[in-house]
Amino acid sequence: MNNFKMTWTVEEKEAPVLLRDYLKTKQISKAALTDIKFHGGALFVNKDEVTVRTLLKSGDEVTVCFPPETKSESMEAEDISINIEFEDEHFLVVNKPAGMPTIPSLYQPKGSLAAAVLFYYQEKGIPGTFHAVNRLDKDTSGIVLIAKHRFSHSLMSKQQINKSIKRGYIAFVHGKIKNQEGTIDAPIGRNPDSIIERMVREDGQHSITHYEKIDYLPDRDFSVIRLKLETGRTHQIRVHMASIGHPLLGDDLYGGSLDLINRQALHSERTIFTHPFTGEQIKLEVSCPTDMKDLWQ
Repeated sequence: MNNFKMTWTVEEKEAPVLLRDYLKTKQISKAALTDIKFHGGALFVNKDEVTVRTLLKSGDEVTVCFPPETKSESMEAEDISINIEFEDEHFLVVNKPAGMPTIPSLYQPKGSLAAAVLFYYQEKGIPGTFHAVNRLDKDTSGIVLIAKHRFSHSLMSKQQINKSIKRGYIAFVHGKIKNQEGTIDAPIGRNPDSIIERMVREDGQHSITHYEKIDYLPDRDFSVIRLKLETGRTHQIRVHMASIGHPLLGDDLYGGSLDLINRQALHSERTIFTHPFTGEQIKLEVSCPTDMKDLWQ
């Protein structure tokens, strides 16, 4: 089997224990066990295939062989280079350039990060499909966290729900922001007149953005700000900053000008998360791309 596998050795303090109860302590849910049973996975104890009712003793080697990954028919691998910031057997963290969609769409079926990652997996013999933990708009640059298999993706989804994955952004916005720091707490929903655009509306989803001003360039009248999100709504930063009269430079969808930069001046520069398998805190930071650096300097 070329499936993703996890192996543990049962410790003395853990035994005796039924396999299903042992796997629960390893964060393998009942739904995951059903998936394993019916979709090509398997459970092994000391290399013998077993069921969840097996009684484990101290020293037993437990292996979970997850079902094979199936890539979406809409995703095709493409030979596109990627900038890898971190990689192990569970995760891949990529610095996505502006202009590259995270996943293919009807409007841009080619040139996506998903296609580039699938090609990388093929070249390296990695038996996975594309599991993005977070996504960035096509013209937003920066960090995208990708799970290499469905189990790591499910664990990171739990961290997302618990808001334990921290992300930091840097953006250039029109005008001089008065306060050194602030919070925008305004619900976001679809603009009924557009299939793409979002807007602040009373019946929208709860959305909170924190910002801090770090620079102001009076000759070109724009502020440099850092942002942290409590929620992850589509176009959240873009909508929230436009709602307080400071749209992003280059963001013509939400009132920004294209005079200084031809894409929204937004970059995902930092992420911090706890590795669900090692317990290590992973901190990653990537500097602004050239177009934003040149504009700032």
